[in-house]
Amino acid sequence: MESRLLLRATATVTGVPQLRRPIRAVHRQFSTASSPSSFAKPIGSIGEGGNLISGRQLRPVLLLDSSPEKREILKPVRAAAAEGGDSAGEKVGFLKKYPWLVTGFFFFMWYFLNVIFNILNKKIYNYFPYPYFVSVIHLFVGVVYCLVSWSVGLPKRAPINSDILKVLIPVAVCHAIGHVTSNVSFAAVAVSFTHTIKALEPFFNASASQFLLGQPIPITLWLSLAPVVLGVAMASLTELSFNWLGFISAMISNISFTYRSIFSKKAMTDMDSTNVYAYISIIALFVCLPPAIIVEGPQLLKHGFNDAIAKVGMTKFISDLFWVGMFYHLYNQLATNTLERVAPLTHAVGNVLKRVFVIGFSIVIFGNKISTQTGIGTGIAIAGVALYSVIKAKIEEEKRVSSLFIHCHFLYIL
Repeated sequence: MESRLLLRATATVTGVPQLRRPIRAVHRQFSTASSPSSFAKPIGSIGEGGNLISGRQLRPVLLLDSSPEKREILKPVRAAAAEGGDSAGEKVGFLKKYPWLVTGFFFFMWYFLNVIFNILNKKIYNYFPYPYFVSVIHLFVGVVYCLVSWSVGLPKRAPINSDILKVLIPVAVCHAIGHVTSNVSFAAVAVSFTHTIKALEPFFNASASQFLLGQPIPITLWLSLAPVVLGVAMASLTELSFNWLGFISAMISNISFTYRSIFSKKAMTDMDSTNVYAYISIIALFVCLPPAIIVEGPQLLKHGFNDAIAKVGMTKFISDLFWVGMFYHLYNQLATNTLERVAPLTHAVGNVLKRVFVIGFSIVIFGNKISTQTGIGTGIAIAGVALYSVIKAKIEEEKRVSSLFIHCHFLYIL
């Protein structure tokens, strides 16, 4: 009723004589449509010149005021509509025009840095098997990196208050638990075995999305995840060395990182992902310190540091810890940036594919022979990701067409 009164009022406003004509044109266009696909075509034309009302670009409060100041505000909008929006399109940057390139770059760098981190991290555990302490070093180096970045304004530190802190603390706790348990698994078993167990993460994410967030996951997407996990498991069997400590730790890590992804997605509504991860790292560092001191402190002081220095030397020992911490922070930062651009489930599937790269490179670096089964498993995993992408894209397209249909029907009622 309010919208009809506003539209009638605008018909009497001087200086806006053309307002009723686009609405009648919209009625004529939509009265002849017979299917959702036919509705899609007028939307494009409306977006070029007549999308001023449906897009909320012209406010009724402006139209009801016929003062010269308001007319001056409306002139640029009319001019842009008359030009068909071409001038606005010319201002769109290359990266904004092709956002998938940015997302692809994030995925590539995420994979690359993660491979380097996993290889260096495992090499450290071969001569320094103290995962709690190494986990603290990972976070400590990252925190120093964040503090230096903030000091130079790259990025600018986002202010934090008690409300934001309440949102970030659960994320940081989940991050800390998942990080420590992952490193315990990496130190206890082969890299491939840990990643085999962690390949179940998409199922945890899908379950959380459906049962905790209330976002129904179609059965086709559930089925498409099966070959992804199966393929990664097959690719890992050549390096499989079962260990209960490694198995349980990896499972706890899956659960922790699932909750971290969900809470991080919510936290990003009020703060950019770079600052989110910086604050998470600082909080997680304080969470990881007590167990590291309690569990490994006495052993480190007694012989842990001395044994490591005797094996590789002081310089290499410190250098390895510094670089593994840098690679850890950077790959997690990119993973957080990527999560900001995609859905949690898509992020989880990308994480599974990343494990294929990690397993493959670890086999090459550590001199393991690549079996036929490893190649087949990798192929199945990649095919599963491709299947998931196709099904996901089809579902999103159906949602978009349905949304256009509802939008056009609403305009017709007006």
